[in-house]
This record gives sequence, C-alpha cells and structure tokens, in this order.
Amino acid sequence: MAPAVDLRSRSSKPATIHGFAQSGDFIGFQKLLNANPSLVNERNPVMAQTPLHVSAGYGKVEIVKLLLEWKGPEKVELEAKNMYGETPLHMAAKNGCNEAAKLLLSHGAFVEAKANNGMTPLHLAVWHSLRSDDCSTVKTLLEHNADCSAKDHDGLTPLNHLSPGPGSEKLRQLLNLYLEKQRKRKALEACGQTQAKMDELERELSKIVGLHELKLQLRKWARGMLLDERRRALGLKVGARRPPHMAFLGNPGTGKTMVARILGKLLHMVGILPTDNVTEVQRTDLVGEFVGHTGPKTRRVIKEAEGGILFVDEAYRLIPMQKSDDKDYGLEALEEIMSVMDSGKIVVVFAGYSEPMKRVIYSNEGFCRRVTKFFHFDDFTSKDLANITHIKMNDQTESSLLYGFRLHPSCTLDAIAALIQRETTEKQRTEMNGGLVDPMLVNARENLDLRLSFDCMDSDELLTITLEDLEAGLRSLSQ
Repeated sequence: MAPAVDLRSRSSKPATIHGFAQSGDFIGFQKLLNANPSLVNERNPVMAQTPLHVSAGYGKVEIVKLLLEWKGPEKVELEAKNMYGETPLHMAAKNGCNEAAKLLLSHGAFVEAKANNGMTPLHLAVWHSLRSDDCSTVKTLLEHNADCSAKDHDGLTPLNHLSPGPGSEKLRQLLNLYLEKQRKRKALEACGQTQAKMDELERELSKIVGLHELKLQLRKWARGMLLDERRRALGLKVGARRPPHMAFLGNPGTGKTMVARILGKLLHMVGILPTDNVTEVQRTDLVGEFVGHTGPKTRRVIKEAEGGILFVDEAYRLIPMQKSDDKDYGLEALEEIMSVMDSGKIVVVFAGYSEPMKRVIYSNEGFCRRVTKFFHFDDFTSKDLANITHIKMNDQTESSLLYGFRLHPSCTLDAIAALIQRETTEKQRTEMNGGLVDPMLVNARENLDLRLSFDCMDSDELLTITLEDLEAGLRSLSQ
C-alpha cells in the first residue's frame, strides 16, 4: 500500500491545489494532482477559478504546462470561466504573464473570448501595459490575430481604452499598426468572397433567358452591395441600402416567378435580406370574404414573408374592375402591403399582365413612390424556348422525371428553335411561353419509351431524347 501523501504547509493548514498553483510549488502541485486527479478543474470558493486560471494569472509557467499536457481521465478546461466570465487567457493577459499566454495560445486558447463585460484578452493586456509599460503580452496576442476592433459592452475597442498623452504612444502605434494589417487582410478575404459571390450570381443569371435590362439591374445591385462589404472590411462607414420594391409585367410563362426566386437568392447573398425565402401569394391568400377579415389575413401573410420576398402574382386582381364595387376587399389588402413597404423588413414584387397592372399602379398614389423598378417580361421567341430547353435538360434534379436523360447532339439550339417555330402557332407560344417546354419534354420522353424495344441494351440510346422525340412531344401538346 502506497504511503499517504503529506501535503500540509508549514503553518499546519492543509495545502490546496489553488495554493500550489499560486505559489508555483511544482512538486507539491504535481503530488496533489496525482493523488486526486479530479482536482484538475477544481473551482475555488470565492472567484470560481480553476488551477489553470490561478497558475496563468500568476505566471507559473511550469504548472500551466503541466495542466495543458495533463493526461488524466479529465482534461483541463482551456476555456473555463471564473465569476467574471474570464478565461485563463484573460488572467494571463490582465497580469502581463506573457509566457503563460504563449503556452495557452499554442494549445488553442480562444483569443477572442469575451468576459462578462465584453472585454477580450487584448482589452485586459492593454490595461496591464498602460500600468507597467510592458507591451509584450499585447504583442503576443496581436501576433495570434487578436482583433484590434473588438468592442466591449461599452462599445470600446482596445484603442479606445488608451488615454491621450505620450505615455501610451508606443502602445497606440503598435495597435494601429496591427489594426491596419487586419483591415488589409479582411479586405483581401472580402475580395475573394466577393468574386465567389459574383460567380454564383452569374450562374444564377445564366438560368434566365432574355431580360437583359433586369439582369443588368441585378448585377448593379450585387456589385454595389458586395463593394459595400469591402468598404466596411476596410473600416469605412457607408449607409445601409434600402430594399428595392419591383413590378414584373408580362404574360404567363415568361419567367416572372422563377426570376423572383433567383432574386431572393441574390438579395440574401449580398446582404439586403436576411433570408432567401420567397412567399408566393395571390388574391385568395390575402383577401377575406367579409368585413374585418382581410386586414388580419393579409398581415399574417406579411409576417410570414418578413426577411424575404413577398411575390404577389396576378396583383391586378386586388383591384376591382368597377370603381363602384365597394364590396371588394382587394384594395384593403393592397393598402396593408403598402403600409409595410417602407419598413425595410420585406421586398415586395407585384406581378401580372402589363395592361391590367395599370389598375394597381394608379390605384394608390404612393405606389410609384415605393415601387421604383418596373421590368417588362417579353414573350419568348422560338430561339428563347430552345435555349430554355437546353437549360432545363442541363439542370435536372434527382426528383425530376427527366433526371439522367440528355438531348441527342442533333438537338442544337437552331434545330429545336426551327422545330418549335414549325410545330406551334404564334398564339400557342404567346399563351404558354416557357410553360410550353416542360410538357414538350415530358411528352418527348414518353415517345422515347414508346419507340424503344424492351431488349435494348444500349445505355446511351436508353437515355437520349432525339429531335424526333421532341417533334412528337410538340404534336402531342398541340393535339
């Protein structure tokens, strides 16, 4: 049986793990910890500090190293907080214990940890440096990328804690030097992120056929917002942009809903909106059937759409054909929507046929003040429809009926455009627009299935839609 370990001090009072950590008695600390490994994260009764807090705060490097490399059943808590919310790194910083701080940082201590008052280790290291004229711990933290612009709960950065005068000039120069380095680094990081976001935007815009004016406007918004990100990364102050409200004017099938969804992704990506949600509604989702029903119904929809886009399809149906129709509550729904458009919490897109939408535009004197962007969605040409066909076939998801299928090389843009021009009427193209493509492709796949024999073993043939299949698909559609 091992002999009992006598850990009493000379005054005959029992020695504690925290007492050894404070005094730096390495042998006594080691013996006590080996005898009782559960003491590794023991809290003292007043400050709720662990042995790592105490040894780091008193600069007892040997004990700090022992704790950080401790192999016992319970690992040392590197980010343990005392009653003030301070970590061991805070304790090393506030007491200028540079070697202890280096050890903690080399083992992964969080340099941006915040105490209950919001102060980081760098804030506390600056305080110590002002008293001692020793900047070594400040420099160590800065070399580990401590944020010079971090703010405490009073909104003060480490620089703000410096008093004017020559006594703090050396410290001020050091902080300003690293602050400028950090701004440049953040700007470079923002530059890379900006390019990645613009690339993502271009991928989304490539899914939109035509609409050159709209795409130009989207690029302008994106570039402006992303450049604002870079300006802020450089420490420049710029005003927040207001969310743009829009009207999409055009026939069904011209891509208004799809563009709204892409717009939601874009505005979220560049920071105008907190989410990319697009809430699609029509008259029936907004208008009640009796007095007092429409307002609450519309407000619920608006609440659900907050942070994203509210897409009001066939918005002209909110306005009665006859001005004398006082039993129609659509105008009340429109007024509810208009009342929140200045809040900045939502972007509203009104969509519908060009001519009937004039009723909405002229129904409220504040409409054109709030809705500042009007985009006309032209009917698709046969070439546009051929382009949409290629885009859809190249962008199929696993849940799509056409996933895994491809077009035969003979199905060029010109060949498909000529086929659509020949097999459909102008009236049909105008009424359906992009809505013509999906049924054409579904019918084409059915024709492929019909003409293949069950003993076909050619994988390419089994998955390839030909021009003949597309032609059959269009004829089925016409019938």
